[in-house]
Amino acid sequence: MAAIKSPLGEADQKVVGDALQGALVDLIDLALVAKQAHWNLTGRNFKVVHEHLDEIVSLARSGQDDVAERAVTIGVNPDGRARTVADHSRVPQPEAGYLDDDKVVAAITDTLAQIISRFRERIAKTDEPDQVTQDLLIGITAGLEKQHWMFQAQT
Repeated sequence: MAAIKSPLGEADQKVVGDALQGALVDLIDLALVAKQAHWNLTGRNFKVVHEHLDEIVSLARSGQDDVAERAVTIGVNPDGRARTVADHSRVPQPEAGYLDDDKVVAAITDTLAQIISRFRERIAKTDEPDQVTQDLLIGITAGLEKQHWMFQAQT
């Protein structure tokens, strides 16, 4: 079996790998939460919010793939299994059943703010050990912040 050799030293690989794994869990669960809200949404702004949630899902799924592939590139195995995400996610979960559009907008706004805060921490932690990963995290954060602004404007 081939082993991927990291361009990073062992200590740097650990720091960067942890940052990437945390980002992966956040992005996987963000996509799941947004899709859950998308399916169960009700309210007068249904269509706009319904379609906007798909933008969040698309952004999160694209970011997942980039983050996981970066992890492999530095010799770290990404773990996106359902059990891992369930055990390690800090993303707030929506209630079961129908969800009012105003509550969804508020919840997604808060969720994005929390995820952005964690991404900014990861950006700071990866500055010294791996600026390539830092750049990736900055790009994803920019997309998350744009979506946060757009959801926040609806509250």
